[in-house]
Amino acid sequence: MQSCVKAAKNAMSTITVAGLQKTSLIDYPGKVSCVVFITGCNFTCPYCHNPELARGQYPERIDRNDLLAFLDQRRTLLDGVVISGGEPTLRTGLHALCRDLRNLGMAIKLDTNGSRPDVIETLIRDGLVDYIAMDLKTAPDDYGPPLCNEKTGPSVLRSIETIMTGGVDYEFRTTCAAPFVTQAQMPTMAASIQGARRLALQRFNPQETLDPAFGCTAQTSQSMEWMQSLQQLAAPFVESCFIR
Repeated sequence: MQSCVKAAKNAMSTITVAGLQKTSLIDYPGKVSCVVFITGCNFTCPYCHNPELARGQYPERIDRNDLLAFLDQRRTLLDGVVISGGEPTLRTGLHALCRDLRNLGMAIKLDTNGSRPDVIETLIRDGLVDYIAMDLKTAPDDYGPPLCNEKTGPSVLRSIETIMTGGVDYEFRTTCAAPFVTQAQMPTMAASIQGARRLALQRFNPQETLDPAFGCTAQTSQSMEWMQSLQQLAAPFVESCFIR
């Protein structure tokens, strides 16, 4: 155990663990997991429901030794760990953290916005991730302000290809918030992941958003009829499209 603790200190030196959900039955499909939250994000999605993490703040500060001890004690109770954020791929210690989790025998799921394809490629290549959930925010050509400061469509497309051909399990997921997701955009969005295994369509939560005004003005994308219309538009392009 001492060697594991020492390894974790080195692995997490450049990662701030800003939150821990000790048990989840829904974040890692088919597995009992915990969720580790990493702070900081390079996107500024106004509908983001984790505004503190998006801003690089610290809802919690999880002691590194405590995190590793928690995981070590629950090896027989947890099937895996979800690394979420924020955007975990921004942190240089992510690779080493995943290696330490692998040494504990944990399956690893990564939640990502797809802006760092090099990191995703490395994790897959080194066998340090088992499941990837990538957010598909809008049509690739529309990635830019106010979602992000730069045009990141090419990086997103490269991440899509890497994930779909990388040999790990995966899903794409879309928070259906207009004007970033509309009936007009959905066919183009779905075509960018044509042949994908899964696309999960999610309602956005207007209760707490990175831009407080957005939650008050984007109510038109909340009806089940609207969600179902998006599902019908996307379904022909993927193996499974469902509303979560």
